[in-house]
Order: sequence, then structure tokens, then C-alpha cells
Amino acid sequence: MARVKVNLTLDADVAETARSLGLNMSRLAEAAIVEAAKLERNRLWRAENSAAIDRYAEEIEREGLALSRYRSF
Repeated sequence: MARVKVNLTLDADVAETARSLGLNMSRLAEAAIVEAAKLERNRLWRAENSAAIDRYAEEIEREGLALSRYRSF
């Protein structure tokens, strides 16, 4: 994966603490952005598909789970 340089503005105390602990701020920021993007994609998907999700939940409530009679637990 190609890497690009970006500028970030951080609280001075946060940056100093990370430096003093030897933390890699670039990798930490990247991991946090990856996680935030995943959460936002999931939120958007749920919002876009909320009608279908609601209909499915109503169907399950009304009719039960398919093949539930074969469950052993």
C-alpha cells in the first residue's frame, strides 16, 4: 500500500506524551482512521438499509427463525 504524507494538528500535550512514550503517531493515527472509517461505513449501511432490516425483524418476530425446529441448542 502506498503511503502519503498528511498534516495533522494535535494537542501539544498529546503529542509530547506520545513522543515521550516512543509511540508511532503516524501508525496510531492510521489505525484510528481505519477504525473510524469502518464504523462510519457500517453506520451508513445500517441507515441506508434500515427499512429492510426492520422488515426482516418484523418477519422474524411474526414467523420465527427459519429452520428453528432443527436447532439443537
